[in-house]
Amino acid sequence: MTSKVYIKQIGGAHYKKMKIQPSEFVHENKMLFAEGNIIKYICRHPYKDGKQDILKAIHYCEMIIERDYKTPNPMDKPNFWGILRNK
Repeated sequence: MTSKVYIKQIGGAHYKKMKIQPSEFVHENKMLFAEGNIIKYICRHPYKDGKQDILKAIHYCEMIIERDYKTPNPMDKPNFWGILRNK
């Protein structure tokens, strides 16, 4: 059930066209900031800033890749004696 706070929108009506507002979806699913912004920008691109919103969503995807899927540097692995090679 939608809370009263999600009925009100300040600054436009682009989210009111949706069955579930992105902020409510993000909150209910306990998503992180970057993931939440991706949802927000993808949902609003047809109604607000078009291509710029898609580019913003891509930027947040890149942030998540860097945060969660950074390719490990092989030089950061300890050698046989447990000593990092690049230190």
